[in-house]
Amino acid sequence: MTAVLKEPLISPAVAQFLAAPKRMLINGKWLGATSGKTFDVKDPATGRIIAQVAEGDREDVDAAVRAARQAFDVGPWQKMTPSERSKIIWRIGDLISKYTDELAEIESIDNGKSMVIAKLADVPLAADIFQYMAGWCTKIEGKTIPLSVHYTPGTQYHAYTRPEAIGVVGQIIPWNFPLLMAAWKLAPALATGCTIVLKVAEETPLSALRLGELLQEAGIPAGVVNIVTGFGETAGAALAKHPMVNKVAFTGSTEVGKLIVKAAAEDLKHVSLELGGKSPNIILKDADLDVAIGGAANAIFYNHGQSCSAGSRLYIQKDVFDQVVEGVAARAKAIKLGPGLDPASEMGPMVSELQHRRVTGYLEEGRREGARALAGGKAVKGPGYFVEPTVFVDTTRTMKIVKEEIFGPVVTATPFTDYDEVVRDANDSLYGLAAGIWTRDISKAHTLAAKLQAGSVWINCYNIFDSALPFGGYKQSGWGREMGEAVLENYLNTKAVTVSL
Repeated sequence: MTAVLKEPLISPAVAQFLAAPKRMLINGKWLGATSGKTFDVKDPATGRIIAQVAEGDREDVDAAVRAARQAFDVGPWQKMTPSERSKIIWRIGDLISKYTDELAEIESIDNGKSMVIAKLADVPLAADIFQYMAGWCTKIEGKTIPLSVHYTPGTQYHAYTRPEAIGVVGQIIPWNFPLLMAAWKLAPALATGCTIVLKVAEETPLSALRLGELLQEAGIPAGVVNIVTGFGETAGAALAKHPMVNKVAFTGSTEVGKLIVKAAAEDLKHVSLELGGKSPNIILKDADLDVAIGGAANAIFYNHGQSCSAGSRLYIQKDVFDQVVEGVAARAKAIKLGPGLDPASEMGPMVSELQHRRVTGYLEEGRREGARALAGGKAVKGPGYFVEPTVFVDTTRTMKIVKEEIFGPVVTATPFTDYDEVVRDANDSLYGLAAGIWTRDISKAHTLAAKLQAGSVWINCYNIFDSALPFGGYKQSGWGREMGEAVLENYLNTKAVTVSL
């Protein structure tokens, strides 16, 4: 593994953006926090402060929610035709594409991820979800329902359903894919006619603030989308509890998801949750091993392992275990660490000092419990929050590194002999977000896919996302789905209307 690469210079456009005051978008205006407080945002590749952002709190959340409530109840958004809303939402996607380089650079310096990957994945996927959801605006339809019971002889009834926007939505997003998570949340809520208060992660607020400027440029009316920056314990909690919020949509850790549910329970808000994962990745002995080795490495090391769907538990059929695990370890050792803005960098830092401590704590715990690192296993000396890509072997089912979500570039590799054994181990988790299967036998692939308790199963591939594909989890990986037609259910109420003719 090469040394950490040098930090490149940022572009003039992004330098200008970073230098400008970072305020919140509330009712169409960019406002500082009522308290006047700000907080620092750091470049995780260097630990240096790159911006100061308004520290929103309960009063700011209240102002944003009231703006969203006003925009929903009497503003123009609900009065627009579906086609008119569709054109605005499509325009957002166009503007994201127009500013691809700038958004990718902001995402890289704020989150630490590779700018090259952000340009290839994060930004195009964000643009695509807006344009995919723009198409749904004109296709959200009710249906007529024939009734079987005649309460009054000879009386006929006309019954139909109306899908209606749920109202004001509080959305709370994480720091691992800041722009994309904002897009996943905003696009379907806008398509259904909702108004929104988006609380962004305090670690990575910058790309969402730039997106807010693009929303205004696209023609989103004032109050329809409000963006609040601040901390989860204050701004996030206030949003989840606010009595004028009809629904909360949260992406983040399972622990915080449980707190969201408790807060929403006070007035029985609707809740959707996209939470943690500890996803199994299964390689059978008949797989194309070169493809499977590369796929297994990508499954865990993509986005520095800071992905809820990361293939962090690798199960390899015993006959090919040594070959596969050594191949994955070789891939790990070859990864170039460095700032995301450097095109030669293949893996950036952990997002924050806190996350760096969390991941390195798991590395130490793994060694204490008896696991052995075939690759990596240590933090990289600063500056920046870098961790070596790590492959652990000699693990057991009860180890913390096998059971708990690490959210870093750390994979545990375990051999198995038969299918019943690997299904048992794969499903032995609180989580059920994703899974991978590598085999040339299509019958085995489908049979295993049916038995795995996971919301997404990838066969001979991994981390394949599309705006049309629903994404979400079983068990403690969440409630509801993101993307696809399925996500619309998160933001709609169904009304039944019955008329006596």
